[in-house]
Amino acid sequence: MGGILWLSALAAIGVLLACVAVGLPARASQVETPSWDAVATRGPATLRDRINQPFQAMADRSNRQRRLNGGLSLAEHLARADLKLRASEFVMIQLAFLVGGAAVAFWRFGFAPQFVIAGVGAYLLPMRFIKWRQGRRLKNFNRRLPDTLSLLSNALKAGLSLPQAIEAVAATSTPPISDELWRAIRELNLGTAMPQALANMVRRVGSEDLDLIVTAISIQASTGGNLSRILDGISHTIRQRIQIKTQISAMTAQMRASGWIITLLPFIVAGVLDIITPTYFRIMFTEESGRALLVLAMFSIFMGNVFVRRITNFRV
Repeated sequence: MGGILWLSALAAIGVLLACVAVGLPARASQVETPSWDAVATRGPATLRDRINQPFQAMADRSNRQRRLNGGLSLAEHLARADLKLRASEFVMIQLAFLVGGAAVAFWRFGFAPQFVIAGVGAYLLPMRFIKWRQGRRLKNFNRRLPDTLSLLSNALKAGLSLPQAIEAVAATSTPPISDELWRAIRELNLGTAMPQALANMVRRVGSEDLDLIVTAISIQASTGGNLSRILDGISHTIRQRIQIKTQISAMTAQMRASGWIITLLPFIVAGVLDIITPTYFRIMFTEESGRALLVLAMFSIFMGNVFVRRITNFRV
């Protein structure tokens, strides 16, 4: 038991030192000195800017690492989730969850493995919420995309140019499609080329169907052809895909629900036992055989969830 306490304390200290190290400002040689024009334009730093400064350093380092790995930056994740937050403010929320989860676990269990697990789990919760918001917004976007394509095709048949058709559709659409179309129109008004504005919209939304549409528009712009007829064909294809996905989702709903219940039930039972009768469940952490059984149970639960998701996940 003493070894576990020491390991938990060392892990907590390591996480704290890592957070402090990431939050430290860069070396003077790496910091760009702002010009007098930029300072005059930006004006004096507000209280919000001063509070966000150390967290912005952490967000910048995270963004560089994500881009090196080919992923999205924190700002792009927030844009896809339609959250009006700065990247530094999101990092602040993550650290607040980390401290709050670790504090609750420390108050309840002391320096125990639950201290580290609760802190790390609480730190990951905001990003899981972002992923959930992204999935819900993407589903709403894809569901309304065929009707939007039909409106865009009809506007082109009426004689409007592509930018005029996009503006007309944006005025009659609902979020989230209208928000993205208006943002693309603002980029066009600021001088951005049409292919670049549409590519930026694809990166913000992350929709494969929208990527197909933008690719078709780019090819038509270079080779020619009837764009309205092309959009009608893509709209029909997307409608068929949505119909097939709905049928598959309805047929596999019971299996997916059973998979999640089987996956979460052991954790719920273990948490309830650890809170109600800590002495009854503590042997699973103090004894070698108990820890081995926990590892085996975690592996079995993970493999079962993977198999269920593989069986119920169809790519259309």
